[in-house]
Amino acid sequence: MNERAEFRPGQPVVLRGGTVLPMDGTHQVLGNTDVLVVDDRIAAVGRDLAVPDGAAVIDATDGIVLPGMIDTHRHMWQTAMRGYGADWTLTQYFVWYYLDHGRLFRPEDIHAGNVLAAVEALDAGVTTVVDWSHGLQTVDHADAAVDALRSVPGRHVLAYGNIQAAPAEWTAAPEFRDFVRRRITGDDMLGFQLAFDVTGDPEFPEKPAFEVARDLGVAVTTHAGVWGATSDDGIRLMHEHGFMTPETIYVHAASLSADSYHRIAATGGSISVSTESEQSAGQGYPPTWAIRAHGIPVSLSMDTSVWWSGDLFSAMRATLGADRSREHLEAHNCGDTVTHCALRAEQVVDWATRGGARALGRDGDLGSVEPGRKADVVLLKNEHSPVSFPVLNPFGHVAFQAQRADVHTVLVDGKVVKHDHRLLGVDLAAVRREVEQTIDHLRSSMGEQAWRDGMNPQIPETKVLDNPYTYTDYRSSATHTAS
Repeated sequence: MNERAEFRPGQPVVLRGGTVLPMDGTHQVLGNTDVLVVDDRIAAVGRDLAVPDGAAVIDATDGIVLPGMIDTHRHMWQTAMRGYGADWTLTQYFVWYYLDHGRLFRPEDIHAGNVLAAVEALDAGVTTVVDWSHGLQTVDHADAAVDALRSVPGRHVLAYGNIQAAPAEWTAAPEFRDFVRRRITGDDMLGFQLAFDVTGDPEFPEKPAFEVARDLGVAVTTHAGVWGATSDDGIRLMHEHGFMTPETIYVHAASLSADSYHRIAATGGSISVSTESEQSAGQGYPPTWAIRAHGIPVSLSMDTSVWWSGDLFSAMRATLGADRSREHLEAHNCGDTVTHCALRAEQVVDWATRGGARALGRDGDLGSVEPGRKADVVLLKNEHSPVSFPVLNPFGHVAFQAQRADVHTVLVDGKVVKHDHRLLGVDLAAVRREVEQTIDHLRSSMGEQAWRDGMNPQIPETKVLDNPYTYTDYRSSATHTAS
């Protein structure tokens, strides 16, 4: 089939002759292998497959086929501000969004950021994204977020949050319940979580929000172990009140003690590691070197494009680098030498695919290339790049050599959404116009001087260094003492 031909709705698709990484738990590599997609499922994986008449044939020769990658924590609404906070610390991020300018975002600005983020994810081979959407000041903002996600053919989980109000307040609002009834319908393409943090306040003001999550039967995702914001106290409160579950996703978990890791491991939760974020913003040292010892499941995420790249290739290589750096440092401090890396490339590829599926409770149908699974599939192939060959260690190639420009074809739910390095059915000019309107709004609302100053904002004399959350006056030194 011509590489640039149109794909018909419902047309079977076969990727011919690629190197397939099934990510089925065995870390096997299948050379010269076909992947047949029929409707929304992977129908067969093998050599020289017979395919239905009229199937679209995509030449995967010299390419790598792997499951669609899964990002378990991305603040999609902030993507319209790509790169603005490149030099921020986490405290400056809190000042800008939590205290000063986060309230300026209108529903249409949430929409603009979400559309851009969703398109960017598909372009990079990320087929499922958890939209950690803590800018939903009103249900109008939430409706705009969902409208944006629905407009792009990716798979998403809306993690509903609101940093401008107490979790107990916004989860109790009748309009929030109405939103859930109207927009969260059990659709396979749109999941739902609650997104809020636990300050460690002994009064546990977040308890009612956990009870709402339990009543709705949805998972909670929470920024845990974030230096200057959340600590072991929050984990302890969650555990003592019975709110740590296998579905809970702990984001970062970078400045926790062994006691908290034991509690997470014992209750079956998982950790979303955002290595680029942790090593740059200051949540704590990227924790994979520590959590591996506790057997806690790991997924990867990129956090926010206000700072970092919106792909998981960067996340994989940053994670390998940080983990190995710490392993070497610990050995050197003991007068020892690391002779074999404990964290291998195949493991971070697993975290970027199966790890995300496990975290979302979708390991039965996402995260692997196996017959019967959902057809979320990525082909890495770039005939115009000298970095595309030789492929001697496919896992190492994905983790250290590949980049978004090498994403040749992407299927989501059996539909080809990117092919021959081009997104299909996406009006990038319209996306750009929408984002430019958001930037114009923010700049005019803030004023030009405040806009420029915001790239390196001053820190006000407030409790932000001890607690950036506005719904409680609780302050603790727990986040300023070594674990």
